[in-house]
Amino acid sequence: MDPERAGRFELSAEHEIFRASVRAFAQREIAPYVAEWDRTHHFPVDLVHKMGDLGLFGLTAPEKYGGSGGDFTSLCVAIEELGRVDQSIGITLSAGVGLGINPILTFGDDAQKEHWLPDLVAGRTLAAFGLTEPGAGSDAGGTRTRVRRDGDEWVIDGSKQFITNSGSSVTSVVSVTARHDDGSISTFLVPSGTAGFEAGPAYDKLGWRISDTHPLTLDGVRVPGSALLGVQGRGFHQFLAILDDGRIAISALAVGLARGCLEAALKYAGERETFGRPIGSRQAVAFSLADLATAIEASALLTYRAAALKDEGAPSRVVKQAAAMAKLFSSEAAVDATRVATQVFGGYGFMEEYPVARFYRDAKILEIGEGTSEVQRLVISRGLGLEVE
Repeated sequence: MDPERAGRFELSAEHEIFRASVRAFAQREIAPYVAEWDRTHHFPVDLVHKMGDLGLFGLTAPEKYGGSGGDFTSLCVAIEELGRVDQSIGITLSAGVGLGINPILTFGDDAQKEHWLPDLVAGRTLAAFGLTEPGAGSDAGGTRTRVRRDGDEWVIDGSKQFITNSGSSVTSVVSVTARHDDGSISTFLVPSGTAGFEAGPAYDKLGWRISDTHPLTLDGVRVPGSALLGVQGRGFHQFLAILDDGRIAISALAVGLARGCLEAALKYAGERETFGRPIGSRQAVAFSLADLATAIEASALLTYRAAALKDEGAPSRVVKQAAAMAKLFSSEAAVDATRVATQVFGGYGFMEEYPVARFYRDAKILEIGEGTSEVQRLVISRGLGLEVE
């Protein structure tokens, strides 16, 4: 990496061509159906396969596993464009790559990669990351799920909650964190259908209603010794690295939501008239949209700077700080964007027939998932050298 260019970025012509391709896909394959999917909480497996056919799940995977060997910035572009139409579909891709494929790609051995990655990269199957627990949300190191060795097998007991892509008909494997008797944490690959491993009923969520999200229980689950992912006892460090990438991806998802809100609000502000003039000519409306447009540009700059730092191979501490800043600012800007958009729409913004109502419901989780806003501020503060608790 050239230190003089670290953190500088400019989306290439190829990135913009790719953006146009994903945007056309989203308008054709998602936009006409998303309101009904959201209303019925339907997880569109066929769409997952179509996303795989487009190459979205394989953007950052090596060609030997069927991927395109592209950069992380391209993945962020795809997540943004899907999220611009619907957040649930955007998080399906984000989690499918960042939390499903990435742990295996980063920490798996050759046999694990060859077994799981080809189908995951092609979008034929999905993988999940079982980290969050009922008593250990933001305190990710507070894992209570236990693991013990029994001959040639590992035996896992515990529970997980809020796990994305974990209970669909195409979910093939979940990476599960568990604590050893010595207190250290490791990660294990648990195939779907393993005895004692069950996904509970899908959550009835405020937003992200299309996303496949379940609690998981592990009751005497036995997996072979070869199911250990990465180095024994290094699970805590592994999932912290995975979360840094995920925060940039969530930031891209937030940028997509904010752009969707702005575009819808601008269109409505130009069409809706009061007292003989479009409401967009009123300063109260115009200025709120000007502020929103500015926040979106700032969010995008933070997001793609963080992605560029990752692609350039910047030190992990630099990427961690950039990711936390991007996620914090973009997620909070996205929540503000939904408030502005629904206000511009007035009473119609409260109606489910308009996408801004769905965006309003979807936005809040952006400030919670992949680390709350409070956690991001903690990471940033420590990055500044402050010994904050």
